[in-house]
Amino acid sequence: MDHPLIDLINAKISEAEAEGAFDNLEGAGKPLPREEDPENAMLNRLVKEAGGVPEFVSLSRELARLREELRETGDRTRRQDIMKEMSMMEARIDLARKQYR
Repeated sequence: MDHPLIDLINAKISEAEAEGAFDNLEGAGKPLPREEDPENAMLNRLVKEAGGVPEFVSLSRELARLREELRETGDRTRRQDIMKEMSMMEARIDLARKQYR
């Protein structure tokens, strides 16, 4: 079953072609970049363009924030809590790195 707007879509593409909208595009005549994971290439590109990062990167950023908080905190109880969080965060980072590979 075709998309209900397929005729309109094709008309717009044909119009753009006639106007030269697809002439001189960046990368024209060059091979497509090699993809490590061709099945998920589109998803990976969208995540990258949206600023997405692997889980271990975001966890590492959180760990850096905890380290900064530890440096600034004088309360012993809070420091102990932060150190526990940091320990758990380091374990999560190790797991995330292993899954990423």
